[in-house]
Amino acid sequence: MKTEKKEVNAIVLDVLQKGHPDDPRPPFKREPLIQGIGLTQFKLLEMVPKTLEIQIHENVYIGDGEREKIERVKRRISYDDLTQTAKLELPFAVERIVKEKEPEFVLFFNKSISISPKLHMLHLLPGIGKKLMWEILEERNKKPFESFADINQRIKSLPHPEKMIISRVMEELQDPSVKYHLFTSR
Repeated sequence: MKTEKKEVNAIVLDVLQKGHPDDPRPPFKREPLIQGIGLTQFKLLEMVPKTLEIQIHENVYIGDGEREKIERVKRRISYDDLTQTAKLELPFAVERIVKEKEPEFVLFFNKSISISPKLHMLHLLPGIGKKLMWEILEERNKKPFESFADINQRIKSLPHPEKMIISRVMEELQDPSVKYHLFTSR
C-alpha cells in the first residue's frame, strides 16, 4: 500500500483551453485547465497551465520549485470529473506508467502478502483465484520474479501480468467503493 505524498510528475490526459465545459461561469472568466494523472500514485489531477503549448500524453513536472509548463495543481479530481477525452486517454497513460515502472510492479508479485486470513493481495488482481495465487507464491519462493516476461514464462496461466495490474489500477480509479487500494491513493 502506498503512503500519501505529493506527485512530482504527471501525464497530460486532456487540455481544456477554455476551461471545463461544466464551469457555470461565462467563458471569458474561465481559466485554461489540464487534466492529468500522477506517475507515482495514479492521482487524477486538474492543473492550471503556464502555456497552452502542452500536448496530450506529455509528461509535465508538477513538483516543488520552478515548473516549466504548469502554474499550479488546482485540485485532485475523481474519475467522474474527467472529460470524455481524458477518460479515453486514461487506459493508455496507465499502461505507459505500468510498463515504464515494470520493476516496481514485478516487486508487487514478489512481495505481496495476506491482507487477512482469507484474503491475499494477489486475489485483488482480476483473474487470480486460490489455485493461481498458490502457483505464484510457490514460483516466487523458488526464485524472485525478474520481469513481466519472467512471470509469463514461469506461470503459463498468467500470460499478461501487466494487463492484470492495469485492470486493477483502472478499477481503483473508476470505482469509489473499492475497499483496498493496492496501487492508487484514496
